[in-house]
Amino acid sequence: MHFDPVKKQELVDKCLAYNTKVLTVPPMIRWINGELSFNQIRNINIEELLEREEIKLNEQRISQELTGKVILITGASGSIGSEIVRLVSRYAPKKLILVDQAETPLHTLTLESIEFNRGAAIEFVLCDICNESRMHRVFETFKPEIVYHAAAYKHVPMMESNPAEAVLTNVKGTAIIADLSLEFGIRKFIMISTDKAVNPTNVMGASKRIAEIYTQALNSKNRTRFITTRFGNVLGSNGSVIPLFRSQIEKGGPVTVTHPEVTRFFMTIPEACQLVLEAGAIGTGGEIFIFDMGKPVKILDLAKKMIRLSGLTPEKDIHIKYTGLRPGEKLYEELLNIAEDSLPTYNPLIMIARVREYSLDEVTRDVNQLIQMVPQKSNFDIVRKMKEMVPEYKSQNSVYEQLD
Repeated sequence: MHFDPVKKQELVDKCLAYNTKVLTVPPMIRWINGELSFNQIRNINIEELLEREEIKLNEQRISQELTGKVILITGASGSIGSEIVRLVSRYAPKKLILVDQAETPLHTLTLESIEFNRGAAIEFVLCDICNESRMHRVFETFKPEIVYHAAAYKHVPMMESNPAEAVLTNVKGTAIIADLSLEFGIRKFIMISTDKAVNPTNVMGASKRIAEIYTQALNSKNRTRFITTRFGNVLGSNGSVIPLFRSQIEKGGPVTVTHPEVTRFFMTIPEACQLVLEAGAIGTGGEIFIFDMGKPVKILDLAKKMIRLSGLTPEKDIHIKYTGLRPGEKLYEELLNIAEDSLPTYNPLIMIARVREYSLDEVTRDVNQLIQMVPQKSNFDIVRKMKEMVPEYKSQNSVYEQLD
């Protein structure tokens, strides 16, 4: 029996309210020889409860875009990058060039590719995107036609302490890949951005906004189509709260929540990546596509539900501990799809953000100045320059508030 996601949530909530254990079984087609094996019965997981109705993709459009093409994916072994790799593989590309600086995850992807690869040639490139000469060689050798740029530093507190690294990877690294895309006549460059680039309150969000501004300005060259996609937190991605809570519950707690009122928007990794493919296919260049993230989820409620799904009781079996907002963090994320700030597309889950346009000369000058500051200037000087470039960047819960 198939439950739509809303009905499934209601049913599970009702069971949990009555302390009833919730288990799940696979659909009948996956039963072994038509019989359900005891091993196939398992606890329901939180990701299944935060899913929405399955996305209906424009398969024909995506297929025209990807089939038979040479595709380069940066950050290819990350949680988003690796899912883009799996999805793109379904459309029979001619060749995949998978770039990442993380050796072990890239090695893991090489082993997994035996299962998902449908005949495309795959090159695994261990390389930092900031290594300009090496990336130039990669573009020169493999001549990609489409680039998905997923490589980035994304942890808010880590980037708040290390703004130089945020600038190097998220700004300089993006600029290198974007400039090479232009130089080698790449047809489309699709950048993975974040909702934290909207009215940023932290270094990470501001660095991604600067990367967006640069790639959008490059679109004026009319050679490569530069497209940006923005979405919020993805369930189960590296560093998201769900793996953390799961690990804390397994250890007997406590489960740590930064603040009782903190809320976030969530999508599943496949859902976000499917929309990236769709937006990349329909983009004509210069757009920032934003995704409908659904309803915000209170992190405290998420923690309590995960404890209950484990057959335990919050505050009795597992304690919840409040640790305080971390540097650069805010209580509530910005809603991406505010009507007056966005335009619809034919897909109700994808909109186009209305954003200010910048002159390429001005942006290039500012980006170069920012990158040149990294070796010799202090964190405060670097962040001051970022705030000049992104006037709406106002720090929260951060040492850099004094610069506002």
